[in-house]
Amino acid sequence: MQMNTAVNEITKSTIGPNDAFAADETVAGSQYLTFLCAGEEYGIDILRVQEIKGWEGATHVPHTPAYVLGVMNLRGLIVPVIDLRTRFKLEQRPFTASTVVIVVRVRCSLGEKTVGIVVDAVSEVYTFPSEAILPPPDVGERIDGSCISGLANTEDKMVLLLDIDTLIAASIENI
Repeated sequence: MQMNTAVNEITKSTIGPNDAFAADETVAGSQYLTFLCAGEEYGIDILRVQEIKGWEGATHVPHTPAYVLGVMNLRGLIVPVIDLRTRFKLEQRPFTASTVVIVVRVRCSLGEKTVGIVVDAVSEVYTFPSEAILPPPDVGERIDGSCISGLANTEDKMVLLLDIDTLIAASIENI
């Protein structure tokens, strides 16, 4: 029930596609939409979220990486859809009623893009003061942690904060 309430609240106050880039980054970076993927909680800057949709499928596009599920039509805009489980090389599971597509606006070398990311479920919206965000861990040379912007503790769990621009740019620029 709590998850559906969070989805409804976020969906009702959907951020317009240009609002994400108009806000002051220091203020924008403190509020995060969190979601679950393979039992871990991740967060993205809420001002990058355009909308949240229930999983309805995607049109497959041949010769794309396995993590690209295809494209969807979002009110006339063709949006690539990325499976975050596959992108992060996590164990696969069937999509359920709680599976959602978080539609995000990102900046990359191709310009501003709208992309959908499929996650297991939406969790919460948290506000983290900048001093509460820890730097990403040094995970060694062999593991690319560049898409992690920081870590934040809340209650009894840790949330991995994602740099959605870096994550999506690395995912779509080579398609």
